Amino acid sequence: MQRLTTVPAGQSPRRLDVFVSAQSARVSRAVARRWIAGGLVTVNGRRAKPAQRIRPGDVIASHVAVRDPLSVGPEAIPLEVLHEDAALLVVNKPPGLVMHPAPGHWKGTLLNALVHHLGEPEAPEPALDAGSPGSSEPRRARPGLVHRLDKGTSGVLVIAKTDRAHRDLSRQFRTHAVDRVYLALVAGAITRGLLVEQPLGRDPRDRHRMSVRSSAPRRAVTELCVSERLGPQATLVEARPRTGRMHQIRVHLASIGHPVLGDAVYGEGSPDPSLERPMLHAARLGFVHPVTGERVEYGAPLPPDMARAVNLRRVGAPDGRPP
Repeated sequence: MQRLTTVPAGQSPRRLDVFVSAQSARVSRAVARRWIAGGLVTVNGRRAKPAQRIRPGDVIASHVAVRDPLSVGPEAIPLEVLHEDAALLVVNKPPGLVMHPAPGHWKGTLLNALVHHLGEPEAPEPALDAGSPGSSEPRRARPGLVHRLDKGTSGVLVIAKTDRAHRDLSRQFRTHAVDRVYLALVAGAITRGLLVEQPLGRDPRDRHRMSVRSSAPRRAVTELCVSERLGPQATLVEARPRTGRMHQIRVHLASIGHPVLGDAVYGEGSPDPSLERPMLHAARLGFVHPVTGERVEYGAPLPPDMARAVNLRRVGAPDGRPP
């Protein structure tokens, strides 16, 4: 399908790949570069390079095949709803729940649960209250997942119900305007706050892992502070990612010698058999509401398994191990 876009007046010169990726919340800059390099994106009818500067009046043509979205059926999976209005939904994701269908997990995902919870979208009715968040905005055909949590990670997630909310929330995540606070139960004693600035990329020996030794690293920054000292064997840490790389918190903590307990991928030594997943929880999420413009924040307490793991180390044996 061909899509034409004319660069609007007042647009300052910018790279073509940056411009293309900004047109859709679902197109990363890396994908945009591949499209341009493959000749799928042209400027004024000519092939271009990703770094080419575009200016007002330039006509950008995209010749990209559009695939029908994968059909996702509704499933009556319980959801803990923290907030819901016409524009968005905030839930507390339990550990062990996969975000969306993929090989090995075609059913039983968060997206299946959301399709069941939201039902079929209906045509919008005229808004009686202009201040009602998203009341006159048509709902998306599919719930908009604007960020992710790993299967083993629990905590707060926001889902867009309208295209307007999806675009705005995606922009906030892309520009790092969202406040995210995670709690991690880590190995060893951390005595002070840290700022970890280690670029991350795919591990050259295992493409399923992220690593600080990648041949194509990207900037990654995580702020750490001590939430609770639990003796020499463990610490409850508050982590605030300033960037949004895959597995960022888990890799950064492992890189400084304090892996997340229960993390079989990035942990060191023998895993604790009592922990069935990484002890990582998205505790708070703050952002600007895409309709009202109000700054909002939502939180979720530690899930039972992580609260139990913390408590065992809090009242455990003198060496810091669970009794």
